[in-house]
Amino acid sequence: MQSIKDVISKLDISKDKYVTRSFQAFGVYLAEVLGDQEHKSLYIKLAKTHPRKLLEEVLGFVIDSEARNKGALFMWKLKKQKQEKVL
Repeated sequence: MQSIKDVISKLDISKDKYVTRSFQAFGVYLAEVLGDQEHKSLYIKLAKTHPRKLLEEVLGFVIDSEARNKGALFMWKLKKQKQEKVL
């Protein structure tokens, strides 16, 4: 049986220390999947201001592609999807 000290030392508390809402968790998830940790705050803002269904559709498109810069492709496709919804 492990001691409490051992269990606590294995936890990575700093990873999602300040994530308290579902849109924040989804924004962090987007950043991880797209491999764009530098712009994590951008994805959190997008998750807060855009419908999750739209973001999931765009994410599915990006995951299926073989792009080198998945973050840029995500933003491009999101822009196109928003334009199609307006028209």
